[in-house]
Amino acid sequence: MSQTNSDTFVVHSEAPYEINAVGSEADSKSELGLCRILDILIAATALVFFAPFGLLIALGIKICDGGPVFFGHSRIGYCGRAFRCWKFRSMFTDADARLRELLINDPVARSEWELDHKLRRDPRVTAIGAILRKTSLDELPQLYNVLRGEMSLIGPRPIVNAEIIRYGRWFQYYCAVKPGLSGLWQVSGRNDVSYRRRVAMDVAYARSQSPRLYVRILVATIPAVLMRKGSY
Repeated sequence: MSQTNSDTFVVHSEAPYEINAVGSEADSKSELGLCRILDILIAATALVFFAPFGLLIALGIKICDGGPVFFGHSRIGYCGRAFRCWKFRSMFTDADARLRELLINDPVARSEWELDHKLRRDPRVTAIGAILRKTSLDELPQLYNVLRGEMSLIGPRPIVNAEIIRYGRWFQYYCAVKPGLSGLWQVSGRNDVSYRRRVAMDVAYARSQSPRLYVRILVATIPAVLMRKGSY
């Protein structure tokens, strides 16, 4: 990926590569420690506040199809280490089979999936799951990941192994910070933003991570969630 101006990047698919976490020059141990303290305080408070909503969501999921309430998926975290990222389940239990069938039979959907690993009309999503995704409530269990230190409130969205190649040699920047519940991509349009721009934003965040930027993105997350732009 080569930089053409201050915020535009061109991604090359480079593999294999060595995972080397690189720290932002703007960060210091004290600054990172402050961000961690904010993570713990805010995540713990949010878990208590949203507990009643969580119980209602769990009940709704059970009523919808009787399947498990939570879904844990292996994601890539800090320094390239895998961790289990938790969500309220928003898909049918046979989601993988539904996706395979769709990609085999629908070339338009296949092209959309290959572009951004997203589908605007996703047959895997349940009725209550669509609501949870629109409101981002499906991601509430990731507050637990934040308390465990596997994620931060702010950072790149956690990716799966298949997405690593999309970052090319810039994957080292993704690994330099903890994945987050929110980040530059989420407050800048989310799924309406191209994957190339998403990579550029992750690189920019890793290079300039600081408590000030952390707070700015955290504050910007509130209107972004309420407006639901790019959320599907």
